[in-house]
Amino acid sequence: MTLPVDRLTDPAVRAFVTALNANDQTAFLETLAPGATMSDDGSDRDLGEWTEKEIFASRGHMEIESEKGGGLDLVARFRNDTWGEMKTRWHFVVEGGKISRFETGQA
Repeated sequence: MTLPVDRLTDPAVRAFVTALNANDQTAFLETLAPGATMSDDGSDRDLGEWTEKEIFASRGHMEIESEKGGGLDLVARFRNDTWGEMKTRWHFVVEGGKISRFETGQA
């Protein structure tokens, strides 16, 4: 069973997933705080390079399975044209209504 994106608790996380699923890079970047950072499987990555490769150039998409921590922790089936589909975990740090960091990896 999936959780509809419009029912995600945290507004910044909801906007992030909505923009990601729409492949809307402009809206996606608007969800991020200046200087935002991210990690993938425990390794810090260049946010711009990673999002271009893993989300926008490869048509990334998230189907949310569950949320915890006030909506800042998600488990999702993430798929893209490069890797196919995998179960992933996402953790978000939100400051001032913008995402200042997100961490993802296989669940």
